Amino acid sequence: MFDRLTVLAYTLGWKLVSALPEAIAYPLFTLIADAVWWKRGKGVLRLEANLARAVPTADAAGLRALSRAGMRSYLRYWCDAFRMPGWSRERTVSTCRVENEDVLRGAFVGGSGVVVALAHHGNWDHAGAWSTFELAKVTTVAERLKPEELFDRFLAFRESLGMEILPLTGGGSVFGTLVQRVKNGGFVPLLCDRDLTDKGVSVTLLGEKARMAAGPAALALVTGAPLLPMNIYYERLPRGSAARWGIVLQVHPPVPVPAEGRRPEQLAAMMQSCADALGAGIARHPEDWHMLQRVFEADLEPR
Repeated sequence: MFDRLTVLAYTLGWKLVSALPEAIAYPLFTLIADAVWWKRGKGVLRLEANLARAVPTADAAGLRALSRAGMRSYLRYWCDAFRMPGWSRERTVSTCRVENEDVLRGAFVGGSGVVVALAHHGNWDHAGAWSTFELAKVTTVAERLKPEELFDRFLAFRESLGMEILPLTGGGSVFGTLVQRVKNGGFVPLLCDRDLTDKGVSVTLLGEKARMAAGPAALALVTGAPLLPMNIYYERLPRGSAARWGIVLQVHPPVPVPAEGRRPEQLAAMMQSCADALGAGIARHPEDWHMLQRVFEADLEPR
């Protein structure tokens, strides 16, 4: 029953929320965020525990305020998702700003593709749609959700934005496909701040040990493509803009490849560089880190 209700909720979201006036839809999702935050469920408490690492100086009241802002940001992401299939190219592009855009565009010089390491920070779907319009074809990987119907709906949503989505499991050689896309000049952004495969590497994130997916570093090593960490966060837009909120892509310098060491040591060093860059961006905009799951090794259940 829960699975069917979940599918129904997302189906209604894409059908009904996109039809609402913007002036109603976003305030409605803010109210939903506040209601969820007031209930203080497991997701909110986990978000608060994660945010405590991003802002270690915050007291209890400060953390509560930050988690409330975080839930509002998280529900804003969902409102965006339900409405994005109807956005025009102009709306998508004009509400996205890039910091260090020369670094991002320069990484494509020479015909090589580019690998990007992302956190669950801001609206990565909006960033993917912008990238498809402005840079190159985006190929990325998504966790296969249950029930399958729900995964198919997310797949259709992201493909409607122009992206190619590969299922993390049950879809053939995902890594081999990514290698080919990069070698053909494609753009491959990969979420890595939560390890979904038990094959990740241990890094220090926000001053504490955490597990990160090693995919971005592995792909960059195999293909020789640049690896760029990238944070994404929301910003309020001036009055008269196409929307009330836009996103900022904070592009970090390419991650250096260690000249020495075996492949595992190289992977670990490169992912630590990603963790350092992404962690700094999260600390700068913690309210947009949509991490309601366990990340830090101290919080993981013993296997």
